[in-house]
Amino acid sequence: MLQNRVNPKGEIISTAARGAWMGNRGLLHNDRKEIVRPFRLLAWITCLLSFKDRKRIVMTPGLYTELFFLDEATAFSAGHRPCYECRRDDYRRFKQYWLQGNPVHPFNEKTSITEIDAILHQERLGTGNSKITFRANINELPDGTFVLLDEKPFLIKGDLLYPWTPAGYDTGIARPHNMEVAVLTPASIVNTFKVGYVPQMGVSLKG
Repeated sequence: MLQNRVNPKGEIISTAARGAWMGNRGLLHNDRKEIVRPFRLLAWITCLLSFKDRKRIVMTPGLYTELFFLDEATAFSAGHRPCYECRRDDYRRFKQYWLQGNPVHPFNEKTSITEIDAILHQERLGTGNSKITFRANINELPDGTFVLLDEKPFLIKGDLLYPWTPAGYDTGIARPHNMEVAVLTPASIVNTFKVGYVPQMGVSLKG
């Protein structure tokens, strides 16, 4: 079983469960298909599983490491964003809403995506490549955001919180009211969701 699935904390784990999206952080594995680093590139992207009939052998020596996600919300929580090549419409929509939701940064539509990638990197990884979280009132968080409860990741959707597992989401629980929580999804991506980008959420996936 390969170590190539990503959880909402951005950790690369081993599981037999399959994902709905592929991702890329550069070459992370060695010739024995073992993960030896958490990232190689600052551009962490989320890709389609199938694009232009291209075929790849997973973890081919010397090529980028194929990562996989349960859903797009999980990928965003880990700090990934849409790929420009295979998801151009989603990429453009993400950049538009990111700029709109994060006016504190002096960017515009002509700003290179590398500038946004640099911000995302500052928001997702801290000292020792540990996952960065921030505190927020749960009432103010949009659908698609991941929060931590008892150190476990939960997806916000409507009035419910869905516990994440590699194989899908467990039964939702009532969303608490007016409670401060630790947020896993990077702050600028949360702002992107607030102004209109709705990520794909696999809340019906299980098993």
